[in-house]
Amino acid sequence: MLFDFGQDTTAGFWMKDTLLPLSIAHFATSGELVSVTDMEPCLASAACPSYTAPRPFRFAIEVPKGTLESLGIVPGARISIGGSACTPSTTRAG
Repeated sequence: MLFDFGQDTTAGFWMKDTLLPLSIAHFATSGELVSVTDMEPCLASAACPSYTAPRPFRFAIEVPKGTLESLGIVPGARISIGGSACTPSTTRAG
């Protein structure tokens, strides 16, 4: 899942009522990787930890725990959001 906060933020993520462990990658507006964190499920009704980045970020990507590397999200990685691949097609076959 991709989160776009529309501007820099220091928001934290928590795992309340989440059944599966997740990994999260935070990215700056420039697309630069800010941090990577593994997050554990929290089924308790209170006191779930908040996972934060060490500095402001604009985008966050959550995936099943341990799969960021298979997506190429490693130290030095950059992302690009938008472009023609994200534009709905208006062409119809037929």
